[in-house]
Amino acid sequence: MQLQQLAYFVAVTETRHFTQAAERMRVAQPSLSKQIKALEAELGAPLFSRARGNVTLTPAGEALLPLARRMLADADTARQEVAELAGLRRGRVRLGATPSLCAGLLADALARFHRDYPGIELLVEESGSRDLVRALARGQLDLSLIIMPLQSDDPSLVTEDVLRENLVVAMPSHEPTRRPYQRIADLRGKPMVMFRRGYDLREATLAACRQAGFEPRLAVEGGEMDAVLRFVEAGLGVAVVPSMVLDGRPGLRGVPLAPPGLTRTIALAHRRDVEPTRAAQAFRATLLAFVIEAGQEGTLPQGVELITH
Repeated sequence: MQLQQLAYFVAVTETRHFTQAAERMRVAQPSLSKQIKALEAELGAPLFSRARGNVTLTPAGEALLPLARRMLADADTARQEVAELAGLRRGRVRLGATPSLCAGLLADALARFHRDYPGIELLVEESGSRDLVRALARGQLDLSLIIMPLQSDDPSLVTEDVLRENLVVAMPSHEPTRRPYQRIADLRGKPMVMFRRGYDLREATLAACRQAGFEPRLAVEGGEMDAVLRFVEAGLGVAVVPSMVLDGRPGLRGVPLAPPGLTRTIALAHRRDVEPTRAAQAFRATLLAFVIEAGQEGTLPQGVELITH
């Protein structure tokens, strides 16, 4: 079994078309098909069903796909690790982060890292925490800032709590409120703007409402962070968001939740079975130094506090 064969297999899986896969891999289509057949012969089972021109995975192909992706990711990591031996002058860090962090303190931490290690490429994946956990497990990321606790006790990840942030009710700044805070029960019957599936904020909001004894009334759902905030500005409804994302948005204000409120913990995570590359370790050190300094100097975003160990 060759890595090239696995790369061809994954390309066909993602394009569902042999010719398009060959174009992506920049090889002739007959060569790609020959390598796929050789892989199937070695494994002793067909990987694709080609009925009526439709290319779909067989059960054997379904079983191979996550393993192939992980093997390719690990091989790529190995190549990057060797390239980094020249004093971190080259390399790559694949970092995952939630949209609230990408729009907040992460940009400054990335700027510091780029200043110190200008030759290291930074690839940032912005997504919901659940999606980032899956990407970590598949080997598509080196490090990720995720939201704790994990929805399942995943032994494949090592996590390190870094920050704690408050959640607030975002509403248009001109909208009046009777109290300086909101209770979850006050959201009963109010139109709400809800994140798409895969966002921990969606699950946290739904769980809090259900614990208060009601199902939220969703005016619109399925948005990313920027879209959700824009929908709230437009008056479509309110949303539960991290307080830090409201900085620089004069059209919105965040109303604190009544004690005990809602908080979430931000952790830095990586795969347990793969030692982070030297570039990833350098980024971890830079990020932790940055947030510690910000915590000590009182410059963390509003509603965010450092978790001391």
